[in-house]
Amino acid sequence: MSNLYPLASLSQIESTPSVQDAIPHLLEEDLRAYGCKLIVQAGRLLHQKQVAVAAAQILFQRFWYVTSLKQFGVADIGMGALYLASKLEECPLRMRDLINVYDVLLQRAQHSTSHKADQPFTYHPMSYFGSTFYDLKDALVVAEMQILKRLGFNVHVVLPYGTLINYLRVLNLTSREDACSKAWGYLNDALQTPVYALYQVPTIVSAAILLAVRHLGISLPSEPSNCWWELFDANWEDVWSVCGYIMRLYRKRTEVDEKRVVGLVTKKAVRAWLEDRDEREEL
Repeated sequence: MSNLYPLASLSQIESTPSVQDAIPHLLEEDLRAYGCKLIVQAGRLLHQKQVAVAAAQILFQRFWYVTSLKQFGVADIGMGALYLASKLEECPLRMRDLINVYDVLLQRAQHSTSHKADQPFTYHPMSYFGSTFYDLKDALVVAEMQILKRLGFNVHVVLPYGTLINYLRVLNLTSREDACSKAWGYLNDALQTPVYALYQVPTIVSAAILLAVRHLGISLPSEPSNCWWELFDANWEDVWSVCGYIMRLYRKRTEVDEKRVVGLVTKKAVRAWLEDRDEREEL
C-alpha cells in the first residue's frame, strides 16, 4: 500500500486473501457490499455524520485486501470500522449504542431470509447480563484492533465530496441540481465497492460525473484531443473501470444469492459454507 494514500498493490488486486482461501470473487464483492450497507444503516440509526460513515466504509474495504473473509466476519469488521472512523472524525459513538444497533440490523436481516419473512419483524433485545452483549463487545474491540494492526495504523482517508464540488464548478454543472445529486449519489454508492482502495479520488469523482451526465444526456467535451476528464489527470481506462465497479452493484441477484450473502456475515458461517461446498465437490 502507498505510504501517503493507502491503495492496494497489484498482487493484492489480482488475488485477494479471500480468493486465496477459495472464496469466489463475486461472493466476496457481494459480502463486502453488504458489510458497507450495514455500516450505512447503522450510521443512519445512530444519526452519525456522513464523513464518519464514508470513512468507515473506506477502511472496511481496505481491510479485505490484507485479510480474508475466512478469518473475520463482515458484521464484526463493519462494526469496528464504524467505531474507529467515528473516533477519527471526532464524532465518537457509545459502544453500547453501536452494539445494540448492529444487533437489531442482524436480527432483521435474519428475519428477512427466514420462513417467517412474510410476518412483521419483532426485535428481541439482548440481556445485558447474558453472554450475547459481552460477545459482541469483545468482537467490536478485537475488530477495531485488527483494523489498526493489519492496516499498519495507516488510517488516513480522503473523502471525495469537496473534489466533486470543485469539478462540477469547473464543468459548469453546479446549476444542474439533478447532475449534482446523481454524481453525489454515485460517489456514495461507490463506497460499497473496492474503488476507494484501488484508485485516487480524482478518478473516482470523474467516474461519478461520467455516469451522471450519461444518465441525464448532458454533453461534455469528449473528443480525443479535448476530453474533460483529462482536466483532472484521470485516465480513461481507470475511469471506465470505476464505472464498471459501480454499475455491478445494481445487477439483479437471485433470491438464493441474497439469502446466501445475509447468511455469511460471520467467519463461522463462511467457514461452514466452504466446508459444505468442498464436501459436495468431493461427492
